[in-house]
Amino acid sequence: MVEELRHDAPVLVLGLGRFGSACAEELTRLGRDVLAIDDSMDRVQKWADIVTHAVQTDARDIDALKQIGAQDFSVAIVAVGSSIEASVLITANLVDLGVPQIWAKAMTPAQAKILERVGASHVIFPEREAGERVAHLVSERMLDFIRFDDDYVLAKLYPPKFIRDAALSESGVRSKYNVTVVGVKSPGKPFHYAEAGTIVTDHDIIVVSGTNRDVDRFASLPR
Repeated sequence: MVEELRHDAPVLVLGLGRFGSACAEELTRLGRDVLAIDDSMDRVQKWADIVTHAVQTDARDIDALKQIGAQDFSVAIVAVGSSIEASVLITANLVDLGVPQIWAKAMTPAQAKILERVGASHVIFPEREAGERVAHLVSERMLDFIRFDDDYVLAKLYPPKFIRDAALSESGVRSKYNVTVVGVKSPGKPFHYAEAGTIVTDHDIIVVSGTNRDVDRFASLPR
């Protein structure tokens, strides 16, 4: 069973490429203690003044990980994805050290399967997810798009004509298109969760959830 992550737990970030450095920087901005490691001294020096701690070491060496106290962390992010051998070995080292939550970056489904088998708690595909998101945005039917699992998505878009100026309960969005209007953002007003009596106007932006296919179909309706 995966241990529940404390919201303030320090995080070990292994690899300071584009993905790893972005994770480390955002975690630091959110007030988390971050120990970032990389085998490149140039990268370590670049990020030393931004994250809590930055150390140059080879994470493929389990003894090196012990020396920096990796075994004391409850969560780690393996941001080394271009080298399958390195990401798998680093993940295996963290498993051997008893780190309960390990987030590992993968480039391919085959790499993801190996990472899961050696003990990664979560496997992520940042490049694939970014590409998928951009593909939906390029169509100009959506303003934002997030996939939560294999077939469940959340999208931000301008409302189709048929739901405007009527209560959501009257428009029949869910029964007709199998999507749920989660919330509405009106100009100059804060986001609010949608209710049966919520009326969507021409100037609003809505957030909807559902399967990828259903949300795509809903987003393609006339506006």
